[in-house]
Amino acid sequence: MTTFAAPLFLDAFDGSRQALRRELRRRRRALTPQQRQEASERLCRQLRRLPDVQRARRVALYLPNDGEIDPTPLIDWLRRRSARVHLPVLRPLSRNRLWFVHYHADTPMATNRFGIPEPETRHGAHRARRLPAWALDLILLPLVGFDEQGQRMGMGGGFYDRSLAFTRRPGPRPRLIGLAHECQRVEALPVEPWDVPLDAIVSDARVVRP
Repeated sequence: MTTFAAPLFLDAFDGSRQALRRELRRRRRALTPQQRQEASERLCRQLRRLPDVQRARRVALYLPNDGEIDPTPLIDWLRRRSARVHLPVLRPLSRNRLWFVHYHADTPMATNRFGIPEPETRHGAHRARRLPAWALDLILLPLVGFDEQGQRMGMGGGFYDRSLAFTRRPGPRPRLIGLAHECQRVEALPVEPWDVPLDAIVSDARVVRP
């Protein structure tokens, strides 16, 4: 039987988001390989049941790093449903913004400055191989923390917030679902003005809709 850690309180860290972020990253890194695999399987079962995921045909997700919960078992399931999978790529010559590049078995990969594998920049630079974020149906993005109200905490670099700021304006936009281990749940998180709202947050134990 799986047990989940109790949610953390921001007040316990004197209101410091940086200290809380460090503790949440420590929690997910402390999970054993077996716990991570089981959490990934539970996460993907939850995702496969969501209409937002079932309907999506152009999907972006991420390759896990630093203990992030792993959504990659979803890739084969998406492809069997004729969905195209995209990965985020650090956009060159643009501060803290992302491209979303089509990903398949033959995609040439490189390691970015954070040590994360991503489609090689020159490969992704071809417009035919990437989509603007607004043209995606669904983006599954990693979180450092989340609460029951659907608020989230990212890594602090602002890559997704800058790349998805357009979702605050009228027009086409993807569905946004944040993914996290249940041990990353916080009792309550403050809302920052730059935080892009999500449509849902999914952990290995629950689905939270703001």
